[in-house]
Amino acid sequence: MVTDGRAEEAGTNERQQVSRPAYRVKPSDPRAASVLGRRCGVGEVAARLLLQRGYGEPGAARAFLDPKLSSLSSPEGMADRARAAERLARAIRDGERICVFGDYDVDGTTSAAILGDVLSALGGHVQTLVANRFEGGYGFSEPALRRCLSTEPAVIVTCDVGSSDHPRIAAAAAAGVDVIVVDHHLVPAEPLPALAFLNPHRPECAYPYKGLCSAGLVFVLAAALRRALGADLDLRPWLDLVALGTVADVAPLDGDNRALVRAGLQLLASPRARPGIQALREVARIRPGRRLGAMEIAFRLAPRLNAPGRLGDPSVVVELLRERDPARARVLAAKVEALNDERKAIERQTTDEALAQVRELYGDAPTAGVIVASPRWHRGVVGISAARLVDRFDVPAIVVALDEDGLGHGSARTPDGVHLYDAIASCRDLLERFGGHAAAAGVTVREDRLDALRAAFAEVTPRPAARLTPPTVDVSIGAGMELPSVDDLMRLEPLGEGNAQPLFALEDAQVADVSVVGDGQHLKLRLRHGGRVLTAFGRDMASRADDIGSTVTVIGHIRPDLWRGGDALEMSLTRLFV
Repeated sequence: MVTDGRAEEAGTNERQQVSRPAYRVKPSDPRAASVLGRRCGVGEVAARLLLQRGYGEPGAARAFLDPKLSSLSSPEGMADRARAAERLARAIRDGERICVFGDYDVDGTTSAAILGDVLSALGGHVQTLVANRFEGGYGFSEPALRRCLSTEPAVIVTCDVGSSDHPRIAAAAAAGVDVIVVDHHLVPAEPLPALAFLNPHRPECAYPYKGLCSAGLVFVLAAALRRALGADLDLRPWLDLVALGTVADVAPLDGDNRALVRAGLQLLASPRARPGIQALREVARIRPGRRLGAMEIAFRLAPRLNAPGRLGDPSVVVELLRERDPARARVLAAKVEALNDERKAIERQTTDEALAQVRELYGDAPTAGVIVASPRWHRGVVGISAARLVDRFDVPAIVVALDEDGLGHGSARTPDGVHLYDAIASCRDLLERFGGHAAAAGVTVREDRLDALRAAFAEVTPRPAARLTPPTVDVSIGAGMELPSVDDLMRLEPLGEGNAQPLFALEDAQVADVSVVGDGQHLKLRLRHGGRVLTAFGRDMASRADDIGSTVTVIGHIRPDLWRGGDALEMSLTRLFV
């Protein structure tokens, strides 16, 4: 049950009474929130959020607010973990060559960097490679196998790929190479011909937490390897890379991931962070000393780390993450930033064309999943454009880049409420290849099957009726309630998949300033509430600037203001009522 918010959004400064509320508010018990807040050391807003998310008992709330690495699940039940660790330990003792092969996305590159670093630190003879989107593409492909075998390894470890690559793994085994697969993607029914297969989704895997991405799995494997060798190696310095991979791969930010990512965020923000991270923070314009949340990974760090793999060779990312010389790290970070700038320019053009194609094929308000395609589009940015379509139309989207031979390579994204992998799997007869998980996926499709795929995809992805109703906010902050503190917001981190950013309504805030920014597209407000001032940004809301009077009610996400620092807050707007 929810309570009604203010009247429907109006285009004038006069409040208009209409039958349908503009937003609804989740119910909360102010008295219970006050008690819980005092016992946990948080304000009313954070306490209400804890109650809504099922943490009404103070002990459970404190465990959520302050997750500990000591609470991680026991890894002993992970299938093949011991076998993989023993094989790698033997390779290190015997001086055998090990080839680590990672995917080209952030989870793959961080996994490869972690394992490459740990193996080297333990005395291993290791070569670290990563996939190339344009030379073999996703997975442990034939070109990838040839590259790995060229290093003459005794052992190959795949990171974030391999669960579905049976033929190449069998070929490596036939060549006398032991293959260890570390992956978190969905598991086919056919047994994998690998020496060891670490994947929590295996039916026989007794590891209790199923949400680890590949970076997290590599971390768990590293702990077993350390024990197998009897080595005294502190693995905590690699938690920064675990956090990057986990958030970038949209893994759930609950359970073990919550503790791992919280610790990793502290490392990412530390003045003693690894040189590659410090250089990356500099190009991302993250000021020193600022505390970081998961959104800084998702929107500022991960896009930069993904850019090289989208446009070409992602090996520079692994180099950056493993670099120990600060000067060299700055050179590598500058290269990554230049590729990210190029990526943004390409993506803007692709997204503009994709938006126009959606409107041409489906109209201005699609009611089911959409698929667009063009031979002009770059394969490396279609995933970003798909996410933009989801943001704009609130339906699942697949954006396909067509090759000259009529084969299309597409990326898919979805809003909450649609399990993307299941939807695409139901269309498998129309696809050459597909893979992914609930929130993101990739497809390969022939151009002459696009129309049939559009019809099939629309059939299995109707817009859930729940998203047609007014938005529901977690907390409505009225005149008698204080804004959340930065400390409280940071204790809720990491926020994202599985621990959603709270949605706030800020009622009747006083408007201190209104401006238009971003080439006349976006709205910037300075709002006063209860003696505090926060900055609010409305993407594509510049046209509303002239409607705003002395007070305004807004809906959006409130976060620490990393630019101003201290206890300053900023708000990203999703709705504006004047």
